[in-house]
Amino acid sequence: MLPRTGQVLGVDWGVKEIATITSDAHDLPHPEHGKKTKTKLTRYGLMTARRKPKKGQAASKGYRDAKRLRAKAYRKIARQRQDAARKWAKRIVRDHDAIAVEDFRPKFLAKTGMARKAADAAIGATKQALLEMGRKHGRDVRLVHPAHTTMDCGRCGARTKHALPLSERTYTCTACGAVSPRDENSARVMLVRAGLAPAGVEGVRPPGAQLQEAA
Repeated sequence: MLPRTGQVLGVDWGVKEIATITSDAHDLPHPEHGKKTKTKLTRYGLMTARRKPKKGQAASKGYRDAKRLRAKAYRKIARQRQDAARKWAKRIVRDHDAIAVEDFRPKFLAKTGMARKAADAAIGATKQALLEMGRKHGRDVRLVHPAHTTMDCGRCGARTKHALPLSERTYTCTACGAVSPRDENSARVMLVRAGLAPAGVEGVRPPGAQLQEAA
C-alpha cells in the first residue's frame, strides 16, 4: 500500500493530449508512436503486397521477411505505448489517493473521425493501465460516464445549451463566467461527478476530509 497523499485527481481523455488532468504537472502528451514509424509501416506494407504469392504458390523468402519486419514494427509500437502508459499510471497513482477517470468510449471518437489518432494514443490501453495500477496499490479509482462532460461547468455545474464542437478548445460558462481550456474543464467535471470535488483547483482535499468508498 502506498502512503496517503491527501490529493485527488480528475482525468479527461483526448486526442490533443492523451490525458488532461486537473494537475498540469501530470498531463500526458501525445507521443504519436504510430505516426513516427508510419514510413516504415508503409514500406513494409508495400513490400508485403508486392511479394504476396498467388493462390496455390508457396510464399517466397522475400514475402516472409517483409511480413516479419512489419510485425516487428507493430510490436515495437505496442511496447512503446504500453511502457508509456504504465509509467504515467504509476506516477498518477503514487501521487493521488483518489482518481476520477472518464470512462472512455472508442465509438464516440470513431463518429468524430478521430479514431485513428485515438488508436495511436492508445487511450484504451492507458485507461486500463491506470485502473490496474490503482487496484494494485489500493487507490480509489472511479469511472465517470462521459456524457455531456464538455457541456458542464467544472466550477458551478451549470450546463450549456449546446455541445461544443471539437474545434472549440476554450470553455466559457455563461452562468458563472469561468473560462478555461476545454479539456481542463472536463477534467474538473470528472471530480465533481465522482464526488471528489476538491477545495481548490490544485486537487487538495480539505483537512480531515475522508474519501468515501466507491459504490
